[in-house]
Amino acid sequence: MAPTTRAASIWAAAHVFALVELCAVIAKHSGVVGAYRLKLVCKATRQGAGEWLGTLPGLMVCGGRVSRGPPAVLMRQVWRLDLGELRWERMPDLTRGRAGHACCAVMGGVIVLGGYVIGQAVTETTPSVEVLGGASSAAGGTVFKALAPLSCGGFAGSAAVTITESEQGQVLLIGGLDEHGVESSAVHLVDLATGVCTGQASLLSPQGGRIGSWVAGRLLVGRIVCAGATWHITAQGAAQVMEPPPHGSPSEASWRWRSLPNTSAVHYGGGGCVLSDGRFAVFGGMDTSNAISSSCEALTLDADGEHWDVLPSMHEARCGFACAAIGGCVIVAGGWGSITAEVYEEGLGRWRRLPRSLSFDTELYGAGSAVM
Repeated sequence: MAPTTRAASIWAAAHVFALVELCAVIAKHSGVVGAYRLKLVCKATRQGAGEWLGTLPGLMVCGGRVSRGPPAVLMRQVWRLDLGELRWERMPDLTRGRAGHACCAVMGGVIVLGGYVIGQAVTETTPSVEVLGGASSAAGGTVFKALAPLSCGGFAGSAAVTITESEQGQVLLIGGLDEHGVESSAVHLVDLATGVCTGQASLLSPQGGRIGSWVAGRLLVGRIVCAGATWHITAQGAAQVMEPPPHGSPSEASWRWRSLPNTSAVHYGGGGCVLSDGRFAVFGGMDTSNAISSSCEALTLDADGEHWDVLPSMHEARCGFACAAIGGCVIVAGGWGSITAEVYEEGLGRWRRLPRSLSFDTELYGAGSAVM
C-alpha cells in the first residue's frame, strides 16, 4: 500500500472510531429509548449506541405469583431484561418459590429476602434470605445461595433499600406484614452476613389508623423516602422521609421519620424508584376504590419545597409489578393481569410499550425486582 493510501486509511479509521465513541456518549445522554433510536441512523451510531447499551445493567424479575386458576402458583423463575439485546434471558432459579418478597441489589449481587412461601401445605411468611452474585461470587455465584435467616422473623410486602457495605452488605427493611400477617410500622437494619436485624425508628402511623404497602428509595443525599397508603376511616396516599437529626441536636440523636405531603393518589401495591434527576417517583397500584391504576407522580424534595408533581400515566394499569430505574428511564413489567413491559423516558416525559413481554402465558405479580 502506498504511503499516501496507508495514511488515508489510518486517518479514516481513526475518525470512524472517534465517531463511534461520540455516538456512545450521545447515547448515554439520550437514555435507553434514545439510544435505540440512534441505532437506526447509520452503522456508526448503531455501533456506538450498542456499546453503551451493552454496559447497562438489566432489570431482574425474581419469583412472584402466576395465576393459572386456583390455587395461585409461587414461582422460582428469575428473568433478566438485557437492554443491549432487548430480550428476556433466563437466570438461575430461586431456591424456592416466593411472592411478596423484598429484593434489591447489594455489592454487585441480587438479594431476595422473606416473602410468602409454601410451608406445610399452606402459604406462610419466611425469614429466609438468598443471594445471586455479589459477595457470593468468590464461592461460585452462578446459583442462588442461602444466607443466614433474619432474626426479626418472617415478613412479606416490605420495602428494601441498600444502605452500606459490610461483609455481605446491609439492607433497610421498611414496613410490610409481620409473621402473623399484621401490618407493621417496624423498620430494621439487616446485616446480611449474620441475619441480625437491628430495630430503627418506626414509621409514623396515623392516630387510630394503620399503614401498609410501602415503596422506598435512597436519595443522593442519603435520606430514605418511602410512599404508600395509610388507613384511618378511608385510605389515602402517604409519604415519609428518614433523615438525620437537625443541626445542633445531641450527638446521640438518631435518624427519624418526618411526614411529607401526601401523594395525590393512593398507590397501594404500586412501584417506586429514584429518577435520574434525584426525585422519587411512584407508579400505579390500587386507588381508594380498589381499582388498579396507571397514575404516576414524582416527589420534589429540596430547599425550595416539598411537593408531588403528576407524571404521565402508564399505558396499562398495573399493581404488584416489577419496577426499576436504568439509564435515564424507568422500566416496569408484569403486575396483576399483565405480562407486558413499558419504559418511561425521563427526558421526554413519555411512556412507550416495550416489544418484549415477560416469558409467561398469564399475569405475574408480587415479584421482586432489582438492577443487575
